[in-house]
Amino acid sequence: MSSANLSIGVDIGGTKILAALVDEAGNVSGQVHRDTPNHDVAGIERAIAEVIHELSEGNEGLPVGIGAAGWMDRKGRNVLFSPHLSWRNEPVRDRLMKLVGHEVTLVNDADAAGWAEHRFGAGQGESDMVCLTLGTGIGGAVILGGQVHRGKSGIAGEFGHQVMVPGGHRCACGNRGCWEQYASGNALGREGAELVRSKSPVAFRLREAVGDNPEAVTGAIVTKLAIEGDPACADLISDMGEWLGLGISNLVSVLDPGTIVIGGGLGAASKELVAKAEETYRRTLSGRGYRPFAKISQAQLGPASGLIGAADLARFNQQQ
Repeated sequence: MSSANLSIGVDIGGTKILAALVDEAGNVSGQVHRDTPNHDVAGIERAIAEVIHELSEGNEGLPVGIGAAGWMDRKGRNVLFSPHLSWRNEPVRDRLMKLVGHEVTLVNDADAAGWAEHRFGAGQGESDMVCLTLGTGIGGAVILGGQVHRGKSGIAGEFGHQVMVPGGHRCACGNRGCWEQYASGNALGREGAELVRSKSPVAFRLREAVGDNPEAVTGAIVTKLAIEGDPACADLISDMGEWLGLGISNLVSVLDPGTIVIGGGLGAASKELVAKAEETYRRTLSGRGYRPFAKISQAQLGPASGLIGAADLARFNQQQ
C-alpha cells in the first residue's frame, strides 16, 4: 500500500483498543491492539497514542480517525459522554492531537461503522440508509444524501432508546420500555434467563448449557443454540425479531431510507433474526402496498467496520 492512500483507524471498545492502516478502498493492514484502561482517562489516551505511534512508523502525517462509544459534539472535538470510558465533556480530540502530532477526526463508533457499510459494505451505492448495530444494546447511524447525519447536537442515532412499551422494562438510560430492552443481546439473555429460572422443560438444552444457572445466560449462548436448532432458543430469536421489525418500521416511516443494514455481534450472528425482522417490518410498515420497501441487509464488514469507517472519515475530512 502506498502511504499516500492510507489513513489510520482506531476503534475503542470497552475492553480493547483496535487500530489499523486503511487504504482508500477500505482494505485493512497492520492491525494492532491494546487493552482498554476503562476508568483512567489519561491511560486511555496514552494507549490510543501508543497504537497510533506504532502504525505511524514510516507513515508520518497520516490522518487519524477514532471511533468511540458516546456522544461527540458537532465539531468532533469533545466527548460529551461515554458510558464505558469515563469521558465526561472532555476535549479528547485536541489532547490526542498534541500526543500524536497527527490530524485527528473523532466520531461515534456506530457512525463510523455505518459509514464503512455505506462506502464499502452492504449499503454501498445507497445515498440514504440506516445502519443498526445490535449488541448489548442498539446503536446506529443515519446516512442521508451520502453524508452522516448527526443532528443539531451531534448525537443522532440513539435508536435503542425510542420508547416502545410505556412502563415496560427498565433501561440503563433511566427510561422504561426502550427498544433495546426488547431487541438486543441483553434482552435475549434476559428472556433466556427467565426460561432457565422457570425450570421450563422446553429449555432443557439451554439449562444444560448454563448448568441451570440463569445468571450465566447470555444473548450469545441463546443465539448459538438457536443456530444449532434448539426450538426454545429459536422461539426467543423469533420473538426478538418481531420487536426488531416493529422498530425498523418506525425508523422507515420517519426517515424513508433505501436500505437498512443490520450489524453488530448479534445482527451478524443470526440470519433467522434478520429474516423475522424483515417479515414483521413488511407486515407493519405504514402505507404498505403504496410505497417501496427499504432493503434489509446484514452488514458485511464485521468487527473491523468501526476502524474502517473512522479511517475513511478522517481521509474524507482531510480532503475537504
